[in-house]
Formats: sequence, structure tokens, C-alpha cells
Amino acid sequence: MGDLAVSGFGIGAILIAGPTASGKSALGIKLARALDGVVINADSMQVYRDLRVITARPTSEEEAEAPHRLYGHVDAAVNFSVGRYVADAIRVLQEIEGRKLPIFVGGTGLYFKALTEGLSDMPSVPEAVREQVRRDSEGVETPELHRLLAERDPETARTLRPSDRLRIQRALEIFAATGQPLVSFHGARQPGPLSDVPVIKLFLAPERDDLRRRIDGRFLAMIDRGALDEVRALGEQNLDPMLPAMRAHGVPGLLAYLRGEIPLDEAIAKGQGDTRRYAKRQFTWFRHQLPDWQWVEPERGFEAVMARLNAPEYP
Repeated sequence: MGDLAVSGFGIGAILIAGPTASGKSALGIKLARALDGVVINADSMQVYRDLRVITARPTSEEEAEAPHRLYGHVDAAVNFSVGRYVADAIRVLQEIEGRKLPIFVGGTGLYFKALTEGLSDMPSVPEAVREQVRRDSEGVETPELHRLLAERDPETARTLRPSDRLRIQRALEIFAATGQPLVSFHGARQPGPLSDVPVIKLFLAPERDDLRRRIDGRFLAMIDRGALDEVRALGEQNLDPMLPAMRAHGVPGLLAYLRGEIPLDEAIAKGQGDTRRYAKRQFTWFRHQLPDWQWVEPERGFEAVMARLNAPEYP
């Protein structure tokens, strides 16, 4: 990527992560306005243009407050991957290099890990192979798919939960395309675009009870802002239910309500519960996978970034 250090700051980027509903978007905008920056999405669900409300993507008014990139640029029919995300991020970094400060904002730990540490050098899977694996998987329960994977690739199967359908299918695709275990490719890594540049890495960590209240309240606000209409339009596309966009928190429950399978209050409770459990996993993932990040209370985020910018290591 070359020298990404922005003149006047001495850093390549600011990375703002945290659990859902922790105030990341507001902090990103505030930093972009103060530091002449660009807010770059690092959330795997906010890439989808079909899902602004249910993924709490920044509103049009918020996006007008500062430049935003990689929000809503992918169709819901696309099985978007971390590799494609990194490629898109590199293009944005090249576009703004030397002119704007990149401020990555999101809750997808794997995106941040790929940006800072690189990606496993996975082989590409031909589309014909991918489609064949999907056809073979239709109607097959996830534990049975895991058993089939264990027969073909026991080494990878041991690393995956029997309920993790997406990763099981990915492992089956890799094995079908190469005849080799998925885990055999984990050692080789391509460097990330921010691997060799100085960055500020902040994880917003709200108090847990407060975060649960925020999550529940925000989901109700989403319903008021039109989440049902958004999910109805998504359902009318008749997409593969295993696509990432179809599994966004809140979508499965609201689709079940729209099909008349469950009452609305049950769909809302399911969306709130799924989101709370996801937030808990985000805390755990960042603590173990990215231990060098600075954890701060959300209201101290701006102050923490400015203190780091004024520290001796960033002349």
C-alpha cells in the first residue's frame, strides 16, 4: 500500500470497533469531522444496500455529515466475503491516500483482523463447484453436513461447530475444489493493507446492562423506522436463505412473522435476543483474537483517540 501515514498525524488509520449499539457510528462521524477523515465501513451486514434499517446503517443524514465508503454497496443476492471486503478497502485506501484520514468503523472482528494481520491465502472456488455443493446441501440438516465433512475432511470438521452451516459449506467447497483440507491453507497469509503502518485501535466497551438496554431499544426503534417493510422487500426476492443478508440479526424472525408463522412480539424478542448474544460474542472475540486493542467506555472514545494522536509515538 505504500506509505499510508497521513501528514500531520503520522498514522495510517484509526480503527473503531465494538459490539453492536455501542456508539461506533457516531464516534466515527465525530472523528471524521474533526480530523478531515473518511468513515469506512467494517461491518459485514452494513455492506448490503437492501438492509439499511435492520442493520442500523448510518442514515442519509448521518452520511451527509462526513464522507462514508463501503456502506450499502453490495446486493443482498451476493455472498460477500472477507476477501472481497479487503479488496474493496484497498481501493478506498488508494483513492484517499495522502488526502484524507481513513477511519474504519464496525463490529466485524474478522474484517479488522484481515486489515491489520492479513488473510489466509485461500484458493478460489469455481462458481460451478460452489453451486454444486449448494445443490447437494439443499434439504440436508446441518449436523448431517458436518458428518459428511468429517468423512472427507476430518481435520477441518474437528475445528467447526456442527451447527455452523456457513463454515461447513465453505469447507466442503474448498475440499471439492482442491481435494485438500481447508485448514491446510491457514498457514499461508497475504499481508493486510494496514499490516505495516501505524494505526490507532480502539474497542468501545459499554457496561453490559446498559448495552442490553440499548440493543432492545434500538430494535424497537428499527420497527418504527420501517424494518418490516425492508425485510418484506428482501423476502420478496426469494433469495437463498443461507446468504449472509438473509441471516442478518432480526431478518429470520421478521420473515417468520411476515409468513404468519409467529406473532410480531415473538419476532421482535427473537431479533433482540439474537443481537444480544452476538454482542456477547463480539466481546469474547476481540478479547481473544485482537488483544492489543485499547478498550474504552464509549463516551471516552473521542478523548482517547485525540490523546493517542498527541502521544510521543505519533509525532
